Amino acid sequence: MEMTAFDKRLLAAIEDGLPLAPRPYARVAAGLGVGEEAVIDRLAALRNSGLISRFGVVVRHHELGYFANAMTVWDVPNDRVAEVGRTIAAMPGVTLCYRRPRRMPGWPYNLFCMVHGRDRTAVEAAVDRITRDAGLMGLPRAILFSRRRFKQRGARYAPAPETAILSAEA
Repeated sequence: MEMTAFDKRLLAAIEDGLPLAPRPYARVAAGLGVGEEAVIDRLAALRNSGLISRFGVVVRHHELGYFANAMTVWDVPNDRVAEVGRTIAAMPGVTLCYRRPRRMPGWPYNLFCMVHGRDRTAVEAAVDRITRDAGLMGLPRAILFSRRRFKQRGARYAPAPETAILSAEA
């Protein structure tokens, strides 16, 4: 499947996020001069074809009152990591869960999970619950609290204006 001119306009219209409205797809559609169903159907087709890899929400945790954020890492036996990762990803309070290679000798962890809470105590309690419920008691882990906040945004599909200018001149 190839990306059409409409696809490019659609992705440009949503790259800063969907409008905060009761029917955000209808608002995007109105801006593009098409019906709401056309927007929904085309986004589904782009997702199903793999032209866009995912479509989700970027949550601004501080604005919701969640000021403690921690990446928790475990050293999980390789034969269990996929199963444990699926279990943790489905748990309340977990926003990300993924596997990464260990970087020995100093980094033995291979399962990563992001937890947000209103304070450090809440996050530590959530991590203890996750550890217990996922059967990870006794395995090495570390809780890495965020020290600063980075800008969060969705995917960018159109080239930045300076890239477009350089491409046009080349």
